[in-house]
This record gives sequence, C-alpha cells and structure tokens, in this order.
Amino acid sequence: MPSIPGQHVPTALWRTVIRLDRSKITPFIAIRNAAAIALPLAVGTALNVPLAATAVATGALNVAFSDGYDPYAQRARRMLSWSVLGGVAVFIGAATGGDHITATLVAAIWAFVAGMLIAVNTRAGDLGLNTLVTVIVFASRPLSVQDAVYAGLLVFAGGVLQTGFALLLWPLRRRRVEREAVGQAYMELAEAIHPDADAETAAFLQAPPQAVQDTLDALGRDHSIEGERYRLLFDQANRIRVSAFALRYAMANWSDEAVLQQPRRSLLLASKIAASLGECMRSGAPVTFSPLLEELTETAKSGRQNGLPERLSTAMEALEAQLRVVAQLTVRTIGDELPGSSRRELTPAWSLPISSWIDTLRANLDFGSTFFRHALRMTVCVAVADAIGRSVDWNRTYWIPMTVAVILKPDFSSTFSRGALRLLGTFSGLVIATVLYHVLPQTPWTQLLLVGAFALMLRWIGPANYGVFSAAVAGLVVFLIAATGISPMKTVTARGINTAAGGLIALVAYALWPTWERVQIRQRMAEMLDRCREYLQTVALWLERDDEELDAVLENARLNWRLARSNAEASVDRFSGEPGATPERLALMNSMLASSHAVVYSVMVLEAELRHLPQAGADATGRAFLHDAEFMLYFLAAALRGAPSAMEGLPDLRKSRLLLTQKREGLALGHDFLSEETNRLTVSLNTLREQVEQFNRNPIGTGAGNG
Repeated sequence: MPSIPGQHVPTALWRTVIRLDRSKITPFIAIRNAAAIALPLAVGTALNVPLAATAVATGALNVAFSDGYDPYAQRARRMLSWSVLGGVAVFIGAATGGDHITATLVAAIWAFVAGMLIAVNTRAGDLGLNTLVTVIVFASRPLSVQDAVYAGLLVFAGGVLQTGFALLLWPLRRRRVEREAVGQAYMELAEAIHPDADAETAAFLQAPPQAVQDTLDALGRDHSIEGERYRLLFDQANRIRVSAFALRYAMANWSDEAVLQQPRRSLLLASKIAASLGECMRSGAPVTFSPLLEELTETAKSGRQNGLPERLSTAMEALEAQLRVVAQLTVRTIGDELPGSSRRELTPAWSLPISSWIDTLRANLDFGSTFFRHALRMTVCVAVADAIGRSVDWNRTYWIPMTVAVILKPDFSSTFSRGALRLLGTFSGLVIATVLYHVLPQTPWTQLLLVGAFALMLRWIGPANYGVFSAAVAGLVVFLIAATGISPMKTVTARGINTAAGGLIALVAYALWPTWERVQIRQRMAEMLDRCREYLQTVALWLERDDEELDAVLENARLNWRLARSNAEASVDRFSGEPGATPERLALMNSMLASSHAVVYSVMVLEAELRHLPQAGADATGRAFLHDAEFMLYFLAAALRGAPSAMEGLPDLRKSRLLLTQKREGLALGHDFLSEETNRLTVSLNTLREQVEQFNRNPIGTGAGNG
C-alpha cells in the first residue's frame, strides 16, 4: 500500500480513534434496543429453541440501527420498512446461498444498490449497508426455499418487536417530539434575538439546527390541524428571526442611546417571550408570558408616539405582531383547543423541496459521480471478497465480504479511519469476549447477560465512536453465535482472521482506486454559490413586486443555501484528512466559505429591508446592480466547475454600484439602504472573485486521483 504523505493524516486518524461524539450517546434508546435483543434470547433459552430465538434477536439487532428520537409516525414507517426489507434480505440470502455463482452475483448487485443509496441520504445508505450485510451473512447458511421463508419471517418478527419497543410510549407522548423540536427552535431563537447577541452570528450561527428541521419535515404528510400548528410555529420562528434582524440592522444607523433605548427594550422583551414560548412547548405546561407580551405591545406603540424613526418603529411593530400571533397559537397548541380560524387559514407558506429517490439515483448514474464510483468499487470488492471466502477452507468466511462492505466509504478519510477503527475495535472486542468466556460461568443465562451488555454498549456508546461500536459488535456476535451452541473460541479465531482479511482487501482496493474529496470540493463550492445566487435572485423580486407568496420561496432559498454551505463545509473537513491537504489550501477554502457567508449576510439585509420598503421596486439601477451580482455568482460557479473562460465575462460591480449611488444621492436615510449594503456586497463578491481565481491556479481537484 502506498504511503500517506503529510503529517496531518495520521494525526487526523488518531483523533478519530479517540474522538467521542457525546451528542450521539443515547442511553434511553440503548436500553430499549438491548431489551428487545435480549428478550427473544431469554424466551428461546427457556423454551429450548436457540436457533429461532437467535434469528429473532438478529432481526431486532438489525432494526435497532434505525431507531431514533424523531416523531413516532416517521419512526414507525422507517423501522417497519427496515423490518420488511431485513426479512426479504434474509430470504434472498438464504435461498440463493447454495450456489456460489448466484450468491456472489446477488451480493454484487446488492452492493451496487447499497453504494448508490448513499447518494440519497445517510438513512438510505445505512439501510442499504444493513441489508447487504444481512444478505451476505445468511447466504453463508443456505436453506431450502421453505426454511428461508421461515428464517425471513423470524427476522421480520424481531424487527417488529424492536419497533414495538420504540413505539411503546406513542399513545402517551403523541406529539412530544414535535413539541420539543419547536420548543428548542424558540429557545435558540431567544438567544439569537437577544440585544447583546452579535447580529451576524445571530443571523446564521443560531439558525435552526438540522435535527430540528428534520423533525418538522416529518410533518410533511400530516395535514391535521395539530400538525399544521407545529409547522406554522416553526415557520413563524424563522420570520421572527428576520424581523429581529431587520430591527437590529436599523438600529445600527443610530448612535443616540435615547433613540435606541426602546428598540433595545423590544429585542430584550422579544427574547424573553421567545424563551417562555420555548419552555412552554418543551415542558407542555402553561407558562405565563402575557405581561411580557403586553409590555412589548406598549413599547412598540410608544415608539411611534414618541417619534422614533420610521424604520425603527415599523420593525418594532412587525416583531410585536408576529410574537402575539405565535403566543396565541402556542396556547391553542398546548391546550389542544381547536383554533378559531379554519384549517385553510392556519396553513402556512410551507414548502420544502423533496427530492425523489429515483431522480437522485438517476442523476448519480454517471461515472463523474462520487457515489457511482463508490458503488462500482463496492460491487467489485464485495464480489471478489465473497468469491475468495467461498474458495478457501476457513470457518465463517462471510466476515471477509462483510468487513469490506462496512469499511468502504466514498471518501478517503472515512474509509481509512473506519478501517483502522474496525480492525482495532474488532480485535479489542474479541479479546474482551475471550477473557469473559474464561472468567464467567459458561451457562446459557450468562451468555444471555453478556448479549444484553454488549447490545447496550453497542447502542449506547457505539454511535459516539466507531471503535467502541466495532468492539461491541465483535463481542455481541460471539455470544449470539454461542447461544446456538457453538463454542465462542471457534468464533473468536475465525472472526479475527476473516476481519483482518476483509479489512486488508478494502484498504488495498481503496488505495488502488481512491475517490479524492479534493475532486468534489469544486462542485460543492459551486453548488453553494448557485444556492447563494438563487437566494439573491428571489430577494431581487421584491424590487419588482411586494408579494407575500414569496415568503415560502425565500424560506426555501435560505434553507437550500444553508444545506449547500453545510455540504461545502463537510467537504472541506473531509479533504483535511487527505494527502496533500496543506494548511495553505485549507485556509483558502475556509476563506471562500467566509466570503460566501458575507455575501449571503448582505442579501439577508436586503431581504429584511425590502420587506418594509415595497416601493423600492421603481429603481431600475437597483435591479441592474443585483442582476450583475447574480451574473457574478453564476460565472464564479462556472469557473469552479472547470470553465476558466467564465472569469473573462465577470461584470464590473463597482461600475454598477457607482451608477446606483449617483441615482440615489439625496434620498433620505431609511430609503438609501441599497447604497450602503451594495457596497458590502460588492466588496464581498470581489473578494470571492479573487479567491476563486487563486483557487483555479491551485491544483486542488485536478490531475490524478479522480478515481
């Protein structure tokens, strides 16, 4: 295997080994998952049917990986799907395992599908990998068609059992997950709009976390009044964020503390009300916030009566009106009362782009796609490993293709870090299992206790560190097999040899045919600029029409940009673990991320201000400038995608802004925000242009390594 140049790579791998992601530690889920795995073994031990019990426990183990804290309805659909597909995988694997050629072909086809499913999302990728492993394992123990059906039904029953444990509290906590997600969004909103919070940080770094967004996305099929209330509450949280942002930006134009006193008070009260609303949603108990709301109303009214500037008073009133609506809706939601308005009136402007799985997979059926190349690599490697396993006279050789499937990932850093952790964790788990086997009494109930303990560790600490996960899997499998009457010592030896062989095949294969993240960075950065351009384009429509229907489009545009930026950040992070990722290159890419942030910050300011200035659309010079800014982003994205000639067609933003400034000279403060903010936008875009030019002169993403 070729050596890995650069000192940062082993450092990155070592940090991965010792890293423990505490946010993924899930004790409650671990307890119920372990109980669902151990219960069938306990029953099987009592009834003396160890093989059937092990099959049910295996089904429960497979579906345990799909458990989570998301809404019950979404969780039920996902876990039942895993149960059904797990049973199907068992049937296909067991029914075709008797013929080496057929079994290897089935494993190869399944590996290709599993590799492609990563393009859809992480959940789909996990499902593909889980069922692939199931096919490989059960293909090693071929059965007749009838027995394969029975085995599939037993595994399906185990999945249903695991699903039942996960949904046990559904009748008692029907909306708790959604309520807590919305409550968390309002608690973080309270921090974001506090007058002492940094405006730029509040605008983006305190944006709703993806976990909250995913939870509310699950309501997409729920058109009940209750479901629409939660969607509306979440939607209003984002609108309140924009209104608070507009007020804070307007405050930046005044330094007189006497003028700023009431706006500051409004933000402080709004922050306290948002925190109270969040606490109300999270606890499910009424919280008194009426006095704060009344004080906010009086503050907004007195602002206009005391002659505050128009921009400040308008922004204060908008913030107060939104919080009042949210407060009323929160009371209705917690009290489970029917709203006075109809369902149609409660339906928010809520629309999120949902990509079809089929469309996504079709789009990635191209050799230029990372996921397509990963799927091909998986197909070849799993087929070769399976063929090797079937041709050698070893015990439990299914661990060879299974280890290959588990280790191989689309990117370099994940493949090698998972490979190292898989081998280290497996051997550690086997050592622990060996020690326990010799120290503890060799009884069925002892083995049952150990299965429960390893299952608990697997689902509790395992998600936080892949090494712990691998060690727990190794020990769990040893004692699961021991429950069928096979000596653990035979299992330990075979597992260690076959895991080492599979790991070696996977790492050598990836080293020979790598997929470098540096190739994908250009596309990720270009997509981020595309989403930025779409957001700017949507905001520019406010210059032509004041249309409330644009709210949903604007919200989607912001969410799309955040997603694209997250993807770009993740791409840079993965690249940092690759050979050749020098500090200079990383610094350049992080600077590009910062510049794109500054661009969207300016666009957000324009959006916030244009909401209060609908007549600004008459200014043709403003439209012309934004049109040039859109073209700038378009050409920069094209240059990142490999069209260097695009840099020759970049518009002159300074000239466009000069025309805008000359046109708007003499306008009163409050209507001349375009001149001020377009200067920031011009500087940010010109800086980004220089960075893209430097990026194109840098050999990142070019040459060998394209895979």
